[in-house]
Amino acid sequence: MIVYGIPNCDTVKRARAWLVERGTEHRFHDFKKAGVPPDRLAEWLRQLGWEALLNRQGTTWRKLDDARRAAVVDTASARVLMLEQASVIRRPVVEWPDGRVSVGFDPVRWAAALAQCR
Repeated sequence: MIVYGIPNCDTVKRARAWLVERGTEHRFHDFKKAGVPPDRLAEWLRQLGWEALLNRQGTTWRKLDDARRAAVVDTASARVLMLEQASVIRRPVVEWPDGRVSVGFDPVRWAAALAQCR
C-alpha cells in the first residue's frame, strides 16, 4: 500500500494516523521531496479521472491566474499542471494492495477497502 501526498497536509496526517492506529503497513511517498511519478499519475488519471484528482479548493489552485485555471480543460492539460505543481492534486492518493486507486480520506470507505484487501 502506498500513500501519496504532502506530509504537512492535515488530511494526509489524519489518514496516516488512521492507518497506524490499525497497524496497517504502508509506504508514504512525499510529493514535495520525491515529486509526482509520471507513470503513476497516468494510472490515477485512468482510474479516477482528472476532475476527481484536481483540487480546486486548495490554495495552489486559487493562486493560479485565471488564464492558467481556464486552460485546464481535459486530462492532458490537468496532467501537465499536476506534474508542475503537485499541490493541485487532491490528497491523499492511495494505491491499494489489490490495484485500486482512491483519492481523499474517508474512514468508512477506507475500512471497507482494507477489508477487501485482506
